[in-house]
Amino acid sequence: MSASTLRGRRRSQLGILLGPATAFLGIFFLCPLLIMLVYSFLEPGLYGGAEWAFYPDNYGRILGFANPDFEIYDPVYIAIFLRSLKIALITVAATLLVCYPAAFQISRLPDRWKNFALFLITLPFFASLIVRLFIWVLILKKTGFANMVLTGLHIVSHPLELIYTEGAIIVGMVYVFIPFMFLPVYASVEKLDWSLVRASQDLGANGFQTFWRVIFPLTLPGVVGGSIIVFIPALGNFIVPAVLGGAKVMMLGNLIEQQFLGARNWPFGAALAMLVMAAVLAILFFYIRFEARRGDDAPVLR
Repeated sequence: MSASTLRGRRRSQLGILLGPATAFLGIFFLCPLLIMLVYSFLEPGLYGGAEWAFYPDNYGRILGFANPDFEIYDPVYIAIFLRSLKIALITVAATLLVCYPAAFQISRLPDRWKNFALFLITLPFFASLIVRLFIWVLILKKTGFANMVLTGLHIVSHPLELIYTEGAIIVGMVYVFIPFMFLPVYASVEKLDWSLVRASQDLGANGFQTFWRVIFPLTLPGVVGGSIIVFIPALGNFIVPAVLGGAKVMMLGNLIEQQFLGARNWPFGAALAMLVMAAVLAILFFYIRFEARRGDDAPVLR
């Protein structure tokens, strides 16, 4: 059999294997994304929906180059984007602060207790997200458990406004996304070569130097992967802000949902969604570059 025939057969086999998955992604991911992109450049309809006319002012209304005869630039949209970005970054940092030491503790447990701890980490997935968030409403409201404890211990003289604040949203986000951060971090920690750590200590490195120059670089892929997995859904999340933030704290996900369902301004909602998608793609691009650079810098064993 000639080499060209063999290559053709391999390509046919590869096409048969990848064809269904490619068609599925194309139909259910790329097509809706293209529809959203097209709608973001259409003119909003007078009574909702969209008119089939080119209208770039949907983006100008957000970014500041809107035609004042048709749209008014309002900096509140940039403020909402920055608030969403801030809350998403704080969520990433807080989940990492919780999960990084927990991953080391669990990785050193005996196998029986390790499996039980991993089961507890994934246990929240078995309960409805809405039910879990409303439990936090019962905890954080003025007559809730948190204020009862604080006033009962005389730490505060009157109940605090814990619910419907940015702090409540961050608490809810961290609670929801802890498993998403823990699993990638734990996978990196589990593969950590402890002989390198002991070698670092034998060579005179102190605890901080060992962590910063040996442990952290070796677990960095899990940290970066977990951070991206948490950041992307946290940036556009609307369920947690809707339940724990109420009408007082608006985030991008709530604004997009409001434009599609409440205001029925589909083109403007699509433009907001595409800006979120652009931010996500930029983060993924830098992650791919980071992984490629790590691969190039890795030593080659001969």
